[in-house]
Amino acid sequence: MTVTATATTATAPAPAGAHPKTGTVEIRCPDGGWLAVCGPDDLTPGRGVAALLPDGSQAALFLDRAGRIHAIGNRDPFTGAQVLSRGLTGSAAGRPFVASPLLKQRFDLATGDCLDDPEVSVPSYGVRVRGPERKAAQSGARAH
Repeated sequence: MTVTATATTATAPAPAGAHPKTGTVEIRCPDGGWLAVCGPDDLTPGRGVAALLPDGSQAALFLDRAGRIHAIGNRDPFTGAQVLSRGLTGSAAGRPFVASPLLKQRFDLATGDCLDDPEVSVPSYGVRVRGPERKAAQSGARAH
């Protein structure tokens, strides 16, 4: 599933943790704004969702087995294809990752670092879930 959404403004988020069951999943865009993408129930552990960002790039959202939501760039840097949202998920040394469906390189879902080649990474994006009460659960991101 690929979704296109509109930018939103943010209020102060609540502490990080497992995501609420209702609300809207938002990604922190490279320009600093927040983009509403989907509902938390649209995410299934082990499966990714692709989102088109306002600048034309794509993000891949994942719900890990611990209930945390992650967003990384969808473009596989080894092939140039927008496919990471279709990859296989797993964990290595407690770090959740997605393996590219093409050449199988693994990317850390929290940082975007390639676990198989330390010279390569994809962007990682902050994620939050804004609920009906305007509260948010947030995960951090690292700029690349």
